Amino acid sequence: MDLDTDLVRAEYTPATTYLNTASSGLLPARAAHAMREAITGMTEGRPVDSLFTDVEESRAAFARIAGVPTARVATGASVAVYSGLIAASLPQGAEVLVPEGEFSSTINPFHVRRDLKIRTAPLAALAEEVRPGTALVAVSAAQSADGRLADLTELREATRTHGARLYVDASQAAGWFPLADHAAAADYVASVAFKWLTCPRGAVFFIGPGDPEGFEALTPVFAGWVAGEKPWDSCYGPVTEPARSARRFDETPGLIAYAGARQSLAVIEELGPDRIRAHDLALADRFREGLKNLGHEPIESPGSPIVSVPELGPNQHDLHRKGIELSNRAGNLRASFHLYNTPHDVDRLLAALSH
Repeated sequence: MDLDTDLVRAEYTPATTYLNTASSGLLPARAAHAMREAITGMTEGRPVDSLFTDVEESRAAFARIAGVPTARVATGASVAVYSGLIAASLPQGAEVLVPEGEFSSTINPFHVRRDLKIRTAPLAALAEEVRPGTALVAVSAAQSADGRLADLTELREATRTHGARLYVDASQAAGWFPLADHAAAADYVASVAFKWLTCPRGAVFFIGPGDPEGFEALTPVFAGWVAGEKPWDSCYGPVTEPARSARRFDETPGLIAYAGARQSLAVIEELGPDRIRAHDLALADRFREGLKNLGHEPIESPGSPIVSVPELGPNQHDLHRKGIELSNRAGNLRASFHLYNTPHDVDRLLAALSH
């Protein structure tokens, strides 16, 4: 089934040839409207109770997209915070396995704990590098730099075999990737929502462990009053009863961001992640084929809507002047194709690269 292009045109209004979702997605109109309404309400002194409802509706929507129970989902504002939450819960001397060149928010909190053993391996060899004594594997579902996909099925099998846990950063995946096929099997999943889920910056989701042992082993070191089973009764003194769900791992929410996130996630659900995925990958494949015709060889990232082209990164400035938005990552020109893009966008980029 094709993407609902009428809905896309009604919600997204790019003013450029925007091929940079891997950096930041475009906000849908209804999200922008909701945020303006929330800000107006705050300037006028209206109660903010409804904005907390937006947080809960966003939590439930992300849970549906990820295919997990809502009780496993926490809300926050930073992937690094949730990486830090996991890092803080590991025992002294625990071994953490990470891929080469991984995004810093995913792995830096493990590195700053000097008493952990960090081991690095190529992404393609990560599963075979899991060994007895490995406590955790931390990896992005799709690499930020070049779109390469981790083999999450293979990693889940390897971590189970050796008694390790699997932490997946879905920031470059949630919104187009078949997350529901993998999130339930991972021990931890964190994801920003401002990229492929087209939410405002400031909305982040975390999926906690599904097993009681893993859940209890994760210490809610960043918990405040919102993490209480009864938040409004947890405002003073220590939280005596943490939430019995993953809400115990909540950060105090940025209410404006979640007012928009609720609406953005509704658009993603209406369009359908499977249809979005088919649309995005068709555009990426069109670009790959066109690059080959121009004599360029992109980094191999089959099944990904992120396409990086070695040595073309410096072209980013000239393309920006022509109204085509992409990224320069380590000298590679990174294009990322999403639901508001069209074949015309691909062809315009190829034409600009041919001159």
